[in-house]
Amino acid sequence: MRHKYNAIRTEVNGIKFPSKRESRYYQDLLLAQKSGELLFFLRQIPFDLIGGVRYVCDFMEFWRNGEIRFTDCKGFSTDIYKLKKKQVETLYPIKIIEV
Repeated sequence: MRHKYNAIRTEVNGIKFPSKRESRYYQDLLLAQKSGELLFFLRQIPFDLIGGVRYVCDFMEFWRNGEIRFTDCKGFSTDIYKLKKKQVETLYPIKIIEV
């Protein structure tokens, strides 16, 4: 079944990703981790929002220089995504990077 935004589901290392973009970014993170630039990363980080709504960020990255990044792989930004992203950035002291 095709994704409604034409994303192609992909599997890497036994992990299923909703898009090729997200799976490629995952592979980039693995390379950065192997090089030592990236210490480690987490996938699918949930944020609870007002009204029982939940936003899930694709990656939380811990870099060797002390930087912590929250990254979302987006090919298409919906209005609902933009609203949830704004709420997360208002409620939590973070900035979500889109790739």
